[in-house]
Amino acid sequence: MTNFRKMLSNDDGATAIEYGLIAALIAVAAITALSNIGTNLNSTFSNVSDKLK
Repeated sequence: MTNFRKMLSNDDGATAIEYGLIAALIAVAAITALSNIGTNLNSTFSNVSDKLK
């Protein structure tokens, strides 16, 4: 019975899931930001290339 109570009070799995969700959210935000930066850089380099021609 004490082992069952220990399993119910164990929060290690929940903490790991929370850290995983936080890491996933950070990854999505980073991918979105880098995608926007990449698009802006492509536009900037295209403008510079056109002006050098």
